[in-house]
Amino acid sequence: MSARLPPSFDHVMRFESVGLRYGQRPEVLEDIRLDLKPGSFHFLTGASGAGKSSLLRLMYLGQRPTRGLITLFGQDVATLPRSKLPALRRRIGVVFQDFHLLDHMSAVDNVALPLRVAGVSESEIKKHVPELLSWVGLADHLNAKPPVLSGGQKQRVAIARAVIARPDLLLADEPTGNVDDTLATRLLYLFEELNKLGTTVVIATHNEGLIKSFAHSRLHLERGRLVDPPPFKEG
Repeated sequence: MSARLPPSFDHVMRFESVGLRYGQRPEVLEDIRLDLKPGSFHFLTGASGAGKSSLLRLMYLGQRPTRGLITLFGQDVATLPRSKLPALRRRIGVVFQDFHLLDHMSAVDNVALPLRVAGVSESEIKKHVPELLSWVGLADHLNAKPPVLSGGQKQRVAIARAVIARPDLLLADEPTGNVDDTLATRLLYLFEELNKLGTTVVIATHNEGLIKSFAHSRLHLERGRLVDPPPFKEG
């Protein structure tokens, strides 16, 4: 439902010599260089503390870099006026580790929020939102509010909200961390279907089983630097 990238775009996002530090501390990300092609799919891996969440924060414009250049949809993020940022953010779907759901809204209304912001008709919302929530196993919880949902159910609401508007870029921070392996695999298929429609996908995960099952490229962080991913452990 979002505008697709024109064919002339050779990248969705580009990092050139990007660094990030918080306050006067040492850099948590150092000399990051990456180029996300339209329609590509990447797993973001690395040990806890390697910088995965910080890198995702830069990608969804939740943080500006300390140094370096970030280009998103062909625009230099550093020089972009703050007034222009909301329009760019609406082209990005994000699944946060702590969900970021609105507790006073039902599951349906949480998922419908990006569509309403985009001006989608209520008839379209009533057609597509319940359908997606049913697909992720929440058909019996359409009107439930987040405080009464389990962690896994909240995760699925958050995923549905992130993908409902078919964003140009989808970023997910451990999106399968609160669900069993069967549902995790089903959710990865959902991300793959979205990817086939043209969305660029980046998923941060520790789940080696999923990474082995889905043959996509890896962005691997070690101590704040992108390096070649290590081989999987045997067994």
